[in-house]
Amino acid sequence: MATGRSSADWDVIRRELLAMAEEDGRVRAALTADGTLFEGYHPRMRAVHDGHAARLTRILDEHGWPDRSKAGPDGAEAAWLIVQHAIAHPALQRRALGELMKAADRGEVPRWHPVMLEDRIRMFEGRPQRYGTQFDWDADGRLSPVSIEDRADVDQRRKSVGLRPLDEEIEAQRRAAAQANERPPADWEKRQREMQAWLRAVGWRT
Repeated sequence: MATGRSSADWDVIRRELLAMAEEDGRVRAALTADGTLFEGYHPRMRAVHDGHAARLTRILDEHGWPDRSKAGPDGAEAAWLIVQHAIAHPALQRRALGELMKAADRGEVPRWHPVMLEDRIRMFEGRPQRYGTQFDWDADGRLSPVSIEDRADVDQRRKSVGLRPLDEEIEAQRRAAAQANERPPADWEKRQREMQAWLRAVGWRT
């Protein structure tokens, strides 16, 4: 049951959320630098994500969603990043989507926060995404958006939530991946099989 908290309590939570987001980025950068981030779901990265997911769940249970009024803009952003990366926790992501949608309606988080989480959930569930925010390596070795529902109208939907046109996003994503030395899987078909097995193992699919 969520309860009210003083501003001092939320300041502690905000700083904790920021520290978790910083740790996420630090570990990702280290694994990117040594090239091991791209070899499946790295155990070190998953350990970070799992630990953060557990802590965010407790925060949500005890205090409610860390929106701007409670945790500040940077704390709300950190909370969104943490749940976006909680990919092995379907129940948490689905629960957080409802909280983020309500927070967006109140103007407490940007509209693209729930949008990106919704796209990620749809992708993991095997449904087309709606806004084209989720990318993966395609069979030709290019970083591309995964399947999109009604792609002809995607830029209109993206504009409505403050996202740039999809073609610009594709260019930016590919440029960022090249700068980070990210690379496609050596065996794309094997990676797809491993991904399907992982999705079943963590409960996204049956």
